[in-house]
Amino acid sequence: MATKALSTVTASSKGIFLCPHQYHEFNRHRFLSLQHHHHHHHHHNTSSSKPRPITSFLVHLEPIGPRAHQHSKPKPKLTRARAADSTQPTTVSSTADKTVVPDDQFSLAKVSFGVIGLGGGLSLLSYGFGAYFNILPGSEWSALMLTYGFPLAIIGMAFKYAELKPVPCLTYSDALKLRETSATPILTQVRNDVTRYRYGDEQHLDEALKRIFQYGQGGGIARRSAPTLQSIREEVTEDGRYSLVLVFEAKALQLSDFEQRQAKFASFFGPGITAEIVKGEKNLYEVRLISNSNVDPSA
Repeated sequence: MATKALSTVTASSKGIFLCPHQYHEFNRHRFLSLQHHHHHHHHHNTSSSKPRPITSFLVHLEPIGPRAHQHSKPKPKLTRARAADSTQPTTVSSTADKTVVPDDQFSLAKVSFGVIGLGGGLSLLSYGFGAYFNILPGSEWSALMLTYGFPLAIIGMAFKYAELKPVPCLTYSDALKLRETSATPILTQVRNDVTRYRYGDEQHLDEALKRIFQYGQGGGIARRSAPTLQSIREEVTEDGRYSLVLVFEAKALQLSDFEQRQAKFASFFGPGITAEIVKGEKNLYEVRLISNSNVDPSA
């Protein structure tokens, strides 16, 4: 690559400054400076006392000119590796270490009588009609099938109409270990009642909520504003106590409505428990029923 001739020569009292106008296609410039480096030497020979010129070069490697931004490359950013902060936790919290115990045990309480009755009755009616018209074999049994199939289907429909589905239950492994020794009989009964199918009740814990919130009474709330149980959770508190958490949805209530009845929750689901009220997401409120017996020694 050829370099064009010098276009500027500047003289000064301290030396000569030479500047080439352009250096190859990237518009890089090179500066040449001839300066006198003054050193005061005291020699006996006067001819050697003259200052000697020293040539120095200053090379400017960055692009200069209208096309500088097109050919310039971004400089890498330097980052300094920071030391690990000793104040930050090095282990996962105990809540994250808990594992959820799947509820895969079979129980008749988890079976819907409405589904059984309706399914069995419709099956008998269908086969009975098919056998009666000689579409299916067993015509001698068709009258019996129709006789029992019709009332069974009606009973199944009635159970299905009055059915109250169980709420989901989330159980942690550490709470499962404390259930037998720390859960009070009332907490065990509450857990069993809300995790099975019920018939004829408008909602789970209906009698308990009626007494605690006093539907339609002075200082109470309207029945249409009653909270609805959405789920329950078994967990262990930080001090190692068994806790059954009732998660309610109440769109027409505030946190203060639950806090005012905190003592009533402890009294109704007691004895031997402590009640705590916690605000959840959106319209959810948690009532934590904490057992006061058999504290986990490993906590």
